[in-house]
Amino acid sequence: MQDNNSNFLMAVILSLGVLLGWQFFVVEPRLAEERARQLAAAEEAAAFADGSFTENGENAPAPSASGQPSPRQPVVGQPSISRAPGAGPTSQSKPTTNNMFANSPRLRIETDKVSGSIALMGARFDDLILRGYAQTLAETSPRQRLLNHENEIGHWQAHHGWVGADGGNVTLPGPTSMWRVVDGSVLTPESPVTIAHVTPEGVELRQRIEVDNDFLFTVTHTARNGSTDDITLYPFAQITRTGRPQTSNLFILHEGAIGFFGEEGLEELDYGDLIDERVVSKQSDKGWLGITDKYWATAIIPPQGETFSARFTGDGADSRANEVFRGDYLLGGRQIAAGQQTQLVTQFFAGAKVVDLVDGYAADGITRFDLLIDWGWFYFLTKPMFRALQIFYDLVGNYGVAILIVTVLIKAVFFPLASRSYETMAKMKKLQPRMVQIREQYSDDRQAQQQELMKIYREEKLNPLAGCLPILLQIPVFFALYKVLFVTIDMRHQPFFGWVTDLSAPDPTSLFNLFGVIPWDPPSFLMLGVWPLLMGITMFIQMQMNPPPPDPIQARMFQILPIFFTFILAGFPAGLVIYWAWNNFLSILQQGLIMRRNDVEIELLANIGMSGRGRKQSSDSADGTD
Repeated sequence: MQDNNSNFLMAVILSLGVLLGWQFFVVEPRLAEERARQLAAAEEAAAFADGSFTENGENAPAPSASGQPSPRQPVVGQPSISRAPGAGPTSQSKPTTNNMFANSPRLRIETDKVSGSIALMGARFDDLILRGYAQTLAETSPRQRLLNHENEIGHWQAHHGWVGADGGNVTLPGPTSMWRVVDGSVLTPESPVTIAHVTPEGVELRQRIEVDNDFLFTVTHTARNGSTDDITLYPFAQITRTGRPQTSNLFILHEGAIGFFGEEGLEELDYGDLIDERVVSKQSDKGWLGITDKYWATAIIPPQGETFSARFTGDGADSRANEVFRGDYLLGGRQIAAGQQTQLVTQFFAGAKVVDLVDGYAADGITRFDLLIDWGWFYFLTKPMFRALQIFYDLVGNYGVAILIVTVLIKAVFFPLASRSYETMAKMKKLQPRMVQIREQYSDDRQAQQQELMKIYREEKLNPLAGCLPILLQIPVFFALYKVLFVTIDMRHQPFFGWVTDLSAPDPTSLFNLFGVIPWDPPSFLMLGVWPLLMGITMFIQMQMNPPPPDPIQARMFQILPIFFTFILAGFPAGLVIYWAWNNFLSILQQGLIMRRNDVEIELLANIGMSGRGRKQSSDSADGTD
């Protein structure tokens, strides 16, 4: 038995060693890389805001166009979207890094939620800052930049337009084609703008661009055929992102290409999958497609009810920083007779994935746009959990307090079931001396030992597994709350009290620098904060209130388990650890009350072998006395 205990402890130590080694050698370098990337992006955004990029009086240099279509052949250094009927996907080329577009005029965007500009050279959405979201919690943190110029780090752009059939008779605008402002000077929710381009054949293309009070742009496209020939044009939209971003690499969250395609449902493709598959095509008459990060997304939305062909593409490169990812759709051709015109309306989302906002867009006609947020398979648990937290946040103004309140309500709902479980454990604690006697009496006959124990369970009408029920009930609630804290931007940068300034991030304190007394920043795997310690302590107390398992190895495992969970959960969002610690505390109160009601003494020290009374009781049990 001693050898078995030693082997078990060695296995636990090795498991912890593997876990900490993985954290130190794999997770830490990734986090360092991400911090460096965010710092570089923050410095670049700050330089942009300070005017460091100003050139010739413009707000910013115009980038080279990324992904602008060509009607018949790709422009050198630019991707093509030419997919006329009968044509397959065209080859994808890497974006240019030429600075020839540095002096492009721009059309400003100014709303309460966003600021930026549209490049008139190529008619690109390539400059957008989210006013309401800082990159970090620092007071001097720059605002979150979403759309980027091509020569900036990891540029992200979108554009709309028309392509012609192979061998068509009209010269459509390309990446360097200049559009002119026809109406308006600054795009605001109250003042739309219109830009136009006239081809050499006399075909006039117009885009009337509107923006709502949040993150949705509406583009009304008009093509007027001023030539002497009939023409056929195909409306398109495309999102382009260069450079594979650092992602969380967790199964709980999707980051990458995403789209909803009617009966085919939701399509999610990771960046690596897209590079491997290169082209993924879909067709539908309802839906949308785009590229999503944890909190931010861009999506292009064709007219709902009109058939479109969608495509995701991934273009590999010599480094992850040069990989190119695209999502585009192509609508059916419009035949426009000489002197006639055609018109359609498309939409473009670029912003934060706020739950109420995307739900509202879905309700307004964008089919299943609410799926832009990754609620997962447990949608029926995760979203109600968010709504419950949202209700109490509106009442108390603190998501941490809302978590405490919702935990109390969950405990109240499961109170009858948990009470029966705790009553079972209290009765088993009363029977503990008899169980100890049976184990010692049949120490050499495990089968007889189990038979006698089962006999006691039948006589007393007890289920030995009932003690696991409270923990099992916590698992789906725990997962739902974890999902809410991890994927919803509503929880980002939300404070609790004291040192917890972001419920979606781990507890920033650490036992290994005495919670800030020692001026040293421990690595992430040593960030064992106050709340994880409280969670571990309450978990340990709760488990020691239960009768120990008959098997000594299992009993030792239950003693070590809280330590293991303390280290594991230390890196989880602080809101989740607060929930678990508070839930444990309520369970301790509930279990203590039930044990008192059943006249069962609570002996924590005796359970862990630290009191003389406990040792005496064990000795009496071995002698067969009570």
